[in-house]
Amino acid sequence: MPAPETVLAALERRSDQTLDELAVLSRIPGISAAPEGNGGEVVRSAHAVAELLREVGFGGVEVASPRAAPHHPYVVGEIASDPSLPTVLLYAHHDVQPIGRESHWKTPAFEPTLRDDGRLYGRGVVDDKAGILVFGAAVRAWRDAGLSLPVNVKVIVEGEEEIGSLHLADCLRAESERLAADVIVLSDTANLDTGIPSITTSLRGLLSVDVRVRALDHPLHSGMWGGPVPDAASALGIVLGRLFDERGRVAIPGLADDVPPLGDAARAALAALPFDEPGFRRDAGLDAGVALAGEAECSVYERLWRRPSVAVTALEGVPLADAANQLIAEAKARVGVRLAPGQDPQRVTECVVAHLRRNPPWGVELEIETEAAVPGWSTEPVGPAFDAARRALAAGYGREAVAIGCGGSIPFVGPFSEVLGGVPALLLGLEDPCCNAHGENESLHVGDFQRAARSAAHLLHELADLPLS
Repeated sequence: MPAPETVLAALERRSDQTLDELAVLSRIPGISAAPEGNGGEVVRSAHAVAELLREVGFGGVEVASPRAAPHHPYVVGEIASDPSLPTVLLYAHHDVQPIGRESHWKTPAFEPTLRDDGRLYGRGVVDDKAGILVFGAAVRAWRDAGLSLPVNVKVIVEGEEEIGSLHLADCLRAESERLAADVIVLSDTANLDTGIPSITTSLRGLLSVDVRVRALDHPLHSGMWGGPVPDAASALGIVLGRLFDERGRVAIPGLADDVPPLGDAARAALAALPFDEPGFRRDAGLDAGVALAGEAECSVYERLWRRPSVAVTALEGVPLADAANQLIAEAKARVGVRLAPGQDPQRVTECVVAHLRRNPPWGVELEIETEAAVPGWSTEPVGPAFDAARRALAAGYGREAVAIGCGGSIPFVGPFSEVLGGVPALLLGLEDPCCNAHGENESLHVGDFQRAARSAAHLLHELADLPLS
């Protein structure tokens, strides 16, 4: 059943205030990747989140820090009044990405700005501080309407998601009894497009490989030595070029051997999703004439969500500003690999490393380091929790929800569900293709923010009939 009209009216009355509260949180530069949490700003962000949670009605709110990462605290709280009711655990994160190229921001990154296009611009506004406010506003609306929540609600807001959630599993184990729930709702995902409510049912995994090429013990004059003497940058270019064939497909032998086959029903479901190639190219910022890469026999959604991909995500030799006519002695690159859901991370790692090591050009020295590979994740969107989510999203957005995948990785989703007993995980987010999360001019569609808050108010009501775990 939908939420009572009194709850929705209370939510609407506070809509401007909720947007202001989002702006206040988003002014805090809680960059977890910066040293010591950006000089304590991540800690300040956590305390601001705690204050907000208390204001909207959560009790027992605490700010806690992992022992190994005291500058990246998380926040927990709860509204648990009736053990006979289902319990919903909400997840969001309050830390944010670095701002990137400051010169490319049209307005200051940490001065949230509402523009005429109906979007709020600023670092963290959609990833993921909007997720905190969406459910905070929904919980407060029930209180403002003078009604008890139809479910018990718990919340954890993490402070190091943007650096890989390194300590979240330990935090969950330490808090497992307190955070026990019948369903998890995670806010850190996307919709298929603006105005299309979406439930994310799969995530790709992630592997990072650093390649170091050394050809010389010192740089050399390129005129006096160039020709017979090879250089590291050219050798690295050859190594990286071998990652792809001439059509842009990944050329690592065996990389996709263990990708689970996509059944007819799953392929038909992908084909039924709306896809606008000009819009896709525009949102990606592809230059005119640049072709789409990858396996042309697979749809774009299959390539994004269900197939592995490879990209060179960092390249280091000599900056152009410091360039001289020299043969470069040493060059480095980072190769990022996205794993299809179901692939074995260790096997993929072995495939990638073996391919990079194969026949080094001119016999140059190669050093390869890998980070721990993270597997993908997938779930079947069936059962009472997913049915409740579909009804809530349809009521909040005014249109039926779709099930989608995500090409990115959220490493903690699988462990999160496992630590809490394998309960259903609902991945509901607010990003859209043009939000530019992680990039300059990150933005949030305000209309979708309001629709998502209505959906959250409905979801709390719809989950009231969820079986207890």
